[in-house]
Amino acid sequence: MLFSRISRIRSTGSNGCRWFLSHKPHLQFLNPPAYSYSSTHKVLGCRENFSWGLPALHGFRHNIHHQSSSLVEEQNDPFSLVADELSMVANRLRLMVVTEVPKLASAAEYFFKMGVEGKRFRPTVLLLMATAMNISILEPSLRGPGDALTKELRARQQRIAEITEMIHVASLLHDDVLDDADTRRGIGSLNFVMGNKQLAVLAGDFLLSRACVALASLKNTEVVSLLAKVVEHLVTGETMQMTTTCEQRCSMEYYMQKTYYKTASLISNSCKAIALLGGQTAEVAMLAYED
Repeated sequence: MLFSRISRIRSTGSNGCRWFLSHKPHLQFLNPPAYSYSSTHKVLGCRENFSWGLPALHGFRHNIHHQSSSLVEEQNDPFSLVADELSMVANRLRLMVVTEVPKLASAAEYFFKMGVEGKRFRPTVLLLMATAMNISILEPSLRGPGDALTKELRARQQRIAEITEMIHVASLLHDDVLDDADTRRGIGSLNFVMGNKQLAVLAGDFLLSRACVALASLKNTEVVSLLAKVVEHLVTGETMQMTTTCEQRCSMEYYMQKTYYKTASLISNSCKAIALLGGQTAEVAMLAYED
């Protein structure tokens, strides 16, 4: 609080009481401005003058609080912590879906174009998980950010973020066809814009194939197995949703299982893959999966 105390004392004068406002700025400046000061202001007339000054004090305190809150929110914004890497991942994704067939190229890159990439929630979670997993690797040898081994590890973990996003977008293309959706991410869905559901399905298949090629390049059989299982889960979850009976619609257990297959499996298994690539133990990898 900027104003730390308002105190009332009795006076021998005819006014009966006086208010004293103790003004003690709590803001710290690296280079204090010339006009900063600490002083005590006396206000006479008790209620009238005190009531008159309160709105001004409240407004000033509100501005300070608002500025401080904005600063804290900016510092704690998870997307800003990995913003540079997200940009790199987005650029590489656009390169990974290039193909010599024009129609397929347009369809495959549809949701990777700048401005329609979505929130990129999954890559953000994975990059943050990678940072958390790598702390124990960096500390013992005090490696710097330019260390070759650190860069190689981070590049492999970024590749998981790219693979995960391609699998996710492929599932969106397929879902929109199954649901006959007209819009996605605030624009027309691919099947609606192209006027061709078959092309949208093939674009999704193409993204899955490119994800598989990228996955194979990691040369880690455990990670390959994890993300292959994710694709199986996506198909299982969608099938469960399409064939739900009336009784199953009322089952929370059925709903949670279907939701895990359709959504959670991709994120949790990708987080586990991040930990495994970082050389973490099976116990730590399972914690990454569960969290």
